[in-house]
Amino acid sequence: MPASPQTAPVKATDMLIGALLRVPAQAIQRRIIQELNAAGFTELSMPHMAVLQFPGPDGVRPGVLAERAGMSKQAMNQLLRSLEALGYIIRSDAPDEGRARIIRFTKRGRAAYSKIYDILQDIEREWKAELGPKRFAHLKELLGRVWESPLTR
Repeated sequence: MPASPQTAPVKATDMLIGALLRVPAQAIQRRIIQELNAAGFTELSMPHMAVLQFPGPDGVRPGVLAERAGMSKQAMNQLLRSLEALGYIIRSDAPDEGRARIIRFTKRGRAAYSKIYDILQDIEREWKAELGPKRFAHLKELLGRVWESPLTR
């Protein structure tokens, strides 16, 4: 087992896969929020990423969003109320589903989600430059295989 963080710096080669995936993901989310805030979406914060993460909330029921984010329906509804009050989403009745509700982006919400896409494209370009096109393509291929495998279910 690697040394504790208090005793020595941990080398990437000593890290387990969970940390190797978590640390870059958290860095990406922090950057998304920083750039969204700089672009005028100043009300958005890290917790909102649970709603705004791919593939987004548009047309989805709150329970599905909660499941995707790994959180309770109550916690998700709190985030949805926040985003609704900030003007990013609206909740409306789902057609042909009785009392079910679905989430829809407002114009501001679509603009923020579009900005997230642009930020992620910038990040991909930077990672490709850092790793080289072949290594970056290989990284995406391997992560895609994990995504599609039973390992992520």
